[in-house]
Amino acid sequence: MSVSDGRADTELVVLAAGGDQAAFAELMTRHRPRLYAVCRRVTCHDQDAQEALQETMLLAWKRLGEFDGRSAVGTWLYRVATNAAIDEVRRRKRTPEPTEAESMPEPTPHRGADGAVVARMDVDRALAQLPPQYRAVVVLRELCDLTYAEIAELREIPIDTVKSQLSRGRQALVELLTDRPAARTA
Repeated sequence: MSVSDGRADTELVVLAAGGDQAAFAELMTRHRPRLYAVCRRVTCHDQDAQEALQETMLLAWKRLGEFDGRSAVGTWLYRVATNAAIDEVRRRKRTPEPTEAESMPEPTPHRGADGAVVARMDVDRALAQLPPQYRAVVVLRELCDLTYAEIAELREIPIDTVKSQLSRGRQALVELLTDRPAARTA
């Protein structure tokens, strides 16, 4: 049992900021799956998501002393991850193109009898076509279940901008998801 088991995230941040690597490792273990999910959904590319996740962990370690407790530790980490993922997309100058999204395996009936796998693949393909700022806001709201205020603070944009980007992102997703079958048959 490690020294940090059962401790609150804020306690782990304080310990890690003081140089406790075990506390930081525990913090990253707790949050890594969701941080990777955010990075993957924003970058739409596994390698870019891994790069963004590594950058997230490095930045989190370097900036632990800057955590001021105004938000939950997880929310602060989402901010770091979202910014790292957007920076990775910009750095690679990769705007996900339909060809990249289409490189994902085609859904087949045996992959998920209930259609959940197929639906998720369709959503991932559509998300890959959104501009990174819309994608980030949609992911933070729908995947991370953050409030408008949390997203605004996290992205350092006004709440009205969050609402606008979320609305535009959702509308684009609806159009991409509903137009997709028509585009295949054309």
